[in-house]
Amino acid sequence: MTLMRLETISVVRDGRRLLDDVALRVEPGELLGIVGPNGAGKTTLMRVMAGLLTPDAGTAEFENKPLGDWDRARIAQRIGYLPQNAACHWPMTVERVVALGRLSHLSPWRRPSDADRQAIETALRLTDVLDLADRRIDTLSGGEHARVMLARALAGEPDVLLADEPVADLDPYHRLDVMDHLKRLARGGTAAVIVLHDLALAMRYCDRLALLHTGRVEAEGPPRAVLTPERLDTVYRIEALQGDRDGEAYLLPWKRRGRAGSSEAQDRP
Repeated sequence: MTLMRLETISVVRDGRRLLDDVALRVEPGELLGIVGPNGAGKTTLMRVMAGLLTPDAGTAEFENKPLGDWDRARIAQRIGYLPQNAACHWPMTVERVVALGRLSHLSPWRRPSDADRQAIETALRLTDVLDLADRRIDTLSGGEHARVMLARALAGEPDVLLADEPVADLDPYHRLDVMDHLKRLARGGTAAVIVLHDLALAMRYCDRLALLHTGRVEAEGPPRAVLTPERLDTVYRIEALQGDRDGEAYLLPWKRRGRAGSSEAQDRP
């Protein structure tokens, strides 16, 4: 059964159409990448999917029920959301920050159960921050902080994880590590929807991509079918090297292309 379905979603703010007639589905056990240039509407789309933004037109459903009809506490258990540049401004320990991800599972005044504590420890391990558990979050590097906030989202054990640029601040090792985990998470049955600017990771790891451009879905499908040389040119204004290595597809952005209608040749090596 399709977990989430968006139909003819439009969002208008200050006279500007941020999303325009967007249709998208999320299936169990898939890693869905949302890609597109700056200003394409990716974060707006994620906020609609998280139930944090009501569209001006169209419907957003979770398990065939409009998101707005769900009890907020229940939907918080089912859908995990990691916003872009997620921050924690209180001088809490890493373990306490990650434990906040279990709040939607706790009744008032109930202490965390063994299952809650296990979920917290698992999230700390999966994001490689268990050794930071006793550190204050305001003493961490940007990359460490990003992994802690991802751990907080994972601690809730959601059915759908929505993550807006979860690897943006990470070094190459931890980018690959997080993407490997998200892939395993999806294979375990959890749907993961992630915004990515790194097209190399999108090509290699995602089961399906939705390419946004000026608020519309320009293309949707397997990465190879979406990130074609023609779309990379028209949407991103780049050329890329593509091929296969160890049975997996790769893509390496290589050259800038000139703006449409521009006489300036920006495609030098």
